[in-house]
Amino acid sequence: MSKGSYPYPEDEFDAAEDLDGPRGVHRAPRSRWRALLPFAIVLVVFAGLGAGVLLYLANSDVTLPAGLGSGTTAGDDAGDGATEGEGDAAAGEGGEATDPAEGDAAEEPPATEPVAPAPDLASAVTVYNAAQVAGLAGETAETLTSAGFTNVDTGNHTGAGVDGTTVFYAAEAQRVTAEAVAQALGITQVLQSSTEAAAGIAVVLEADFTR
Repeated sequence: MSKGSYPYPEDEFDAAEDLDGPRGVHRAPRSRWRALLPFAIVLVVFAGLGAGVLLYLANSDVTLPAGLGSGTTAGDDAGDGATEGEGDAAAGEGGEATDPAEGDAAEEPPATEPVAPAPDLASAVTVYNAAQVAGLAGETAETLTSAGFTNVDTGNHTGAGVDGTTVFYAAEAQRVTAEAVAQALGITQVLQSSTEAAAGIAVVLEADFTR
């Protein structure tokens, strides 16, 4: 039946749409981007999940496996720990503590020079005139009194001859005082003799003594 012999009037169902594309079950072919879109979505989702897991582990007390997180390996962490431990030990041994020898030296009080005993100016001193010069013993006694000695006497020497002008002392404890007497009179010879200095300290003036 042709369109011209169709007995019925045309209605809206007889007016077909003017479509340029295929009709019915035919579809236009999909683009390449739309074909790859599902894979791109999956990759994005998994990347986001991985980043979230790493962020959670980094902010928690969970220890990350070797190779994750900061990028350092377990061996590196062990090495760093050993190095830090050795550094702390070295600081504990030598950083704050001082050398034992230096510590002992610092704690020891400074050495002090022994104090020399002072002469006993009240010790008995007898001046003997063996030079046969009148008034020599008295003048010498006055010199010792002016030097601070308070117990000075004079006399004539009656013993054996003495080899040069000498200051005698009886005991070792009187040596310092005898040396002070000799220094005050300019005498260089000081000897210990309990015979010559029986009464304390004796000054025997010979002809070599000068006033």
